[in-house]
Amino acid sequence: MIKACIFDLDGVIVDTARYHYLAWKRLAKEFDYELTPEDNERLKGVSRMDSLEVVLELSGARVSEHEKVQLANKKNAWFRDFIERMIPEEIFPGVRPLIQEMKAAGLKIALASSSKNAETVIELLGIRSAFDVIVDGTMIAKSKPDPEIFLLTAQKLNIPPEACVVFEDAEAGVDAALAAGMKCVGVGDPRLLGHAHKVVSRTSDFIIDDLAKL
Repeated sequence: MIKACIFDLDGVIVDTARYHYLAWKRLAKEFDYELTPEDNERLKGVSRMDSLEVVLELSGARVSEHEKVQLANKKNAWFRDFIERMIPEEIFPGVRPLIQEMKAAGLKIALASSSKNAETVIELLGIRSAFDVIVDGTMIAKSKPDPEIFLLTAQKLNIPPEACVVFEDAEAGVDAALAAGMKCVGVGDPRLLGHAHKVVSRTSDFIIDDLAKL
Protein backbone atom coordinates (compact mmCIF):
# COMPACT_ATOMS: atom_id res chain seq x y z
CA MET A 1 0.00 0.00 0.00
CA ILE A 2 1.41 3.38 -1.05
CA LYS A 3 1.83 5.82 1.84
CA ALA A 4 4.05 8.50 0.31
CA CYS A 5 4.51 10.24 -3.04
CA ILE A 6 7.99 11.56 -3.81
CA PHE A 7 8.37 14.14 -6.57
CA ASP A 8 11.42 15.13 -8.55
CA LEU A 9 11.41 18.86 -9.34
CA ASP A 10 12.80 19.53 -12.80
CA GLY A 11 10.45 18.30 -15.52
CA VAL A 12 7.90 16.95 -13.04
CA ILE A 13 6.64 19.99 -11.12
CA VAL A 14 8.13 22.81 -13.15
CA ASP A 15 10.32 23.18 -16.21
CA THR A 16 13.53 24.40 -14.62
CA ALA A 17 15.20 21.78 -16.83
CA ARG A 18 15.14 24.27 -19.71
CA TYR A 19 17.02 26.79 -17.58
CA HIS A 20 19.64 24.16 -16.71
CA TYR A 21 19.93 23.39 -20.42
CA LEU A 22 20.39 27.06 -21.37
CA ALA A 23 23.07 27.50 -18.70
CA TRP A 24 24.95 24.33 -19.68
CA LYS A 25 24.62 25.26 -23.36
CA ARG A 26 26.18 28.65 -22.62
CA LEU A 27 29.05 26.99 -20.75
CA ALA A 28 29.65 24.45 -23.53
CA LYS A 29 29.90 27.31 -26.03
CA GLU A 30 32.94 28.54 -24.14
CA PHE A 31 34.60 25.33 -25.35
CA ASP A 32 33.24 25.74 -28.89
CA TYR A 33 30.72 22.95 -28.42
CA GLU A 34 27.03 23.23 -29.30
CA LEU A 35 25.13 21.28 -26.63
CA THR A 36 22.12 19.55 -28.20
CA PRO A 37 18.78 18.55 -26.63
CA GLU A 38 19.93 14.94 -27.05
CA ASP A 39 23.10 15.70 -25.07
CA ASN A 40 20.92 17.29 -22.41
CA GLU A 41 19.15 13.97 -21.75
CA ARG A 42 22.40 12.79 -20.14
CA LEU A 43 22.29 15.72 -17.71
CA LYS A 44 18.77 15.20 -16.39
CA GLY A 45 18.60 14.16 -12.75
CA VAL A 46 22.39 14.27 -12.45
CA SER A 47 24.39 16.36 -9.98
CA ARG A 48 26.06 19.59 -11.04
CA MET A 49 29.61 18.22 -10.96
CA ASP A 50 28.64 15.01 -12.76
CA SER A 51 26.83 17.10 -15.39
CA LEU A 52 29.96 19.22 -15.80
CA GLU A 53 32.00 16.06 -16.43
CA VAL A 54 29.58 15.12 -19.22
CA VAL A 55 29.82 18.59 -20.80
CA LEU A 56 33.63 18.52 -20.63
CA GLU A 57 33.67 15.02 -22.13
CA LEU A 58 31.39 16.08 -25.00
CA SER A 59 33.44 19.19 -25.72
CA GLY A 60 36.76 17.40 -25.41
CA ALA A 61 37.98 19.95 -22.85
CA ARG A 62 40.53 19.21 -20.17
CA VAL A 63 40.62 21.44 -17.12
CA SER A 64 42.03 21.28 -13.60
CA GLU A 65 39.96 20.39 -10.53
CA HIS A 66 40.11 24.02 -9.45
CA GLU A 67 38.82 25.16 -12.84
CA LYS A 68 35.99 22.60 -12.63
CA VAL A 69 34.74 24.23 -9.44
CA GLN A 70 34.90 27.66 -11.08
CA LEU A 71 33.02 26.41 -14.15
CA ALA A 72 30.32 24.73 -12.05
CA ASN A 73 29.86 27.94 -10.05
CA LYS A 74 29.65 30.00 -13.24
CA LYS A 75 26.96 27.71 -14.64
CA ASN A 76 25.04 27.86 -11.36
CA ALA A 77 25.16 31.67 -11.33
CA TRP A 78 23.62 31.76 -14.81
CA PHE A 79 20.98 29.22 -13.74
CA ARG A 80 20.09 31.24 -10.63
CA ASP A 81 19.69 34.36 -12.80
CA PHE A 82 16.99 32.46 -14.69
CA ILE A 83 15.15 30.92 -11.75
CA GLU A 84 15.11 34.06 -9.60
CA ARG A 85 12.61 35.46 -12.08
CA MET A 86 10.27 32.47 -11.75
CA ILE A 87 6.63 32.98 -10.81
CA PRO A 88 4.00 30.57 -9.34
CA GLU A 89 2.25 30.34 -12.71
CA GLU A 90 5.22 28.33 -14.04
CA ILE A 91 4.12 25.23 -12.10
CA PHE A 92 2.89 22.64 -14.60
CA PRO A 93 -0.91 22.74 -14.98
CA GLY A 94 -2.71 20.28 -12.72
CA VAL A 95 0.24 19.54 -10.44
CA ARG A 96 -0.93 21.65 -7.51
CA PRO A 97 -4.44 20.06 -7.48
CA LEU A 98 -2.88 16.57 -7.76
CA ILE A 99 -0.68 17.16 -4.72
CA GLN A 100 -3.64 18.61 -2.80
CA GLU A 101 -5.70 15.52 -3.66
CA MET A 102 -2.89 13.25 -2.47
CA LYS A 103 -2.57 15.13 0.81
CA ALA A 104 -6.34 14.99 1.31
CA ALA A 105 -6.11 11.20 0.90
CA GLY A 106 -3.66 11.05 3.79
CA LEU A 107 -0.51 10.53 1.73
CA LYS A 108 2.82 12.05 2.71
CA ILE A 109 4.36 14.30 0.07
CA ALA A 110 8.10 14.76 -0.45
CA LEU A 111 10.45 16.50 -2.85
CA ALA A 112 13.66 14.70 -3.86
CA SER A 113 15.75 16.75 -6.27
CA SER A 114 19.45 16.58 -7.12
CA SER A 115 19.34 20.34 -7.59
CA LYS A 116 21.02 22.42 -4.89
CA ASN A 117 18.59 25.20 -5.78
CA ALA A 118 15.41 23.21 -5.10
CA GLU A 119 14.49 25.17 -1.95
CA THR A 120 14.80 28.47 -3.84
CA VAL A 121 12.59 27.23 -6.67
CA ILE A 122 9.74 25.93 -4.51
CA GLU A 123 9.79 29.11 -2.40
CA LEU A 124 9.44 31.21 -5.56
CA LEU A 125 6.65 28.94 -6.76
CA GLY A 126 4.85 29.31 -3.43
CA ILE A 127 4.57 25.56 -2.76
CA ARG A 128 7.06 25.05 0.06
CA SER A 129 4.29 24.14 2.51
CA ALA A 130 3.03 21.35 0.23
CA PHE A 131 5.94 19.08 1.17
CA ASP A 132 6.35 17.12 4.38
CA VAL A 133 10.00 16.44 3.56
CA ILE A 134 12.50 18.04 1.17
CA VAL A 135 15.79 16.42 0.17
CA ASP A 136 18.04 18.24 -2.28
CA GLY A 137 21.53 18.06 -3.73
CA THR A 138 23.11 19.62 -0.64
CA MET A 139 22.14 16.57 1.44
CA ILE A 140 23.57 13.72 -0.63
CA ALA A 141 26.98 12.44 -1.67
CA LYS A 142 25.88 10.40 -4.70
CA SER A 143 23.61 11.54 -7.50
CA LYS A 144 21.02 9.49 -9.38
CA PRO A 145 21.02 6.69 -10.57
CA ASP A 146 22.34 5.94 -7.08
CA PRO A 147 19.29 5.45 -4.82
CA GLU A 148 20.73 7.52 -1.94
CA ILE A 149 18.41 10.51 -2.41
CA PHE A 150 15.26 8.38 -2.36
CA LEU A 151 16.37 6.20 0.54
CA LEU A 152 17.17 9.32 2.56
CA THR A 153 13.76 10.76 1.70
CA ALA A 154 11.99 7.59 2.86
CA GLN A 155 14.03 7.67 6.05
CA LYS A 156 13.02 11.27 6.75
CA LEU A 157 9.38 10.40 6.01
CA ASN A 158 9.68 7.40 8.33
CA ILE A 159 8.03 5.28 5.65
CA PRO A 160 9.55 2.09 4.15
CA PRO A 161 10.78 2.40 0.55
CA GLU A 162 8.30 -0.20 -0.71
CA ALA A 163 5.44 2.06 0.43
CA CYS A 164 6.72 5.00 -1.64
CA VAL A 165 6.09 5.99 -5.26
CA VAL A 166 8.46 8.31 -7.13
CA PHE A 167 7.51 10.68 -9.96
CA GLU A 168 10.51 11.10 -12.28
CA ASP A 169 11.19 12.44 -15.76
CA ALA A 170 14.75 11.15 -16.19
CA GLU A 171 16.15 7.70 -16.89
CA ALA A 172 18.67 8.12 -14.08
CA GLY A 173 15.83 9.03 -11.71
CA VAL A 174 13.74 6.01 -12.66
CA ASP A 175 16.80 3.77 -12.19
CA ALA A 176 17.41 5.33 -8.75
CA ALA A 177 13.79 4.83 -7.66
CA LEU A 178 13.80 1.19 -8.72
CA ALA A 179 17.16 0.61 -7.04
CA ALA A 180 15.64 2.03 -3.84
CA GLY A 181 12.89 -0.59 -4.03
CA MET A 182 10.19 1.97 -4.74
CA LYS A 183 7.40 2.15 -7.29
CA CYS A 184 7.99 4.69 -10.04
CA VAL A 185 5.86 6.78 -12.37
CA GLY A 186 7.80 8.04 -15.37
CA VAL A 187 6.81 11.45 -16.70
CA GLY A 188 7.65 11.82 -20.37
CA ASP A 189 8.71 9.60 -23.24
CA PRO A 190 7.88 5.88 -22.72
CA ARG A 191 10.77 4.99 -25.02
CA LEU A 192 13.15 6.39 -22.40
CA LEU A 193 11.15 5.69 -19.24
CA GLY A 194 9.44 2.42 -20.15
CA HIS A 195 11.10 0.56 -17.27
CA ALA A 196 9.02 2.59 -14.78
CA HIS A 197 5.91 0.92 -13.35
CA LYS A 198 3.73 3.44 -15.20
CA VAL A 199 4.46 6.22 -17.70
CA VAL A 200 2.39 9.37 -18.24
CA SER A 201 2.96 12.21 -20.68
CA ARG A 202 2.47 14.88 -17.99
CA THR A 203 2.41 14.71 -14.21
CA SER A 204 -1.21 15.89 -14.19
CA ASP A 205 -2.19 12.89 -16.35
CA PHE A 206 -1.68 10.65 -13.33
CA ILE A 207 -4.91 9.62 -11.59
CA ILE A 208 -4.69 9.08 -7.84
CA ASP A 209 -6.81 5.91 -8.13
CA ASP A 210 -3.93 4.37 -10.09
CA LEU A 211 -1.84 4.24 -6.89
CA ALA A 212 -3.70 1.07 -5.93
CA LYS A 213 -2.63 -0.53 -9.24
CA LEU A 214 1.10 0.05 -8.81
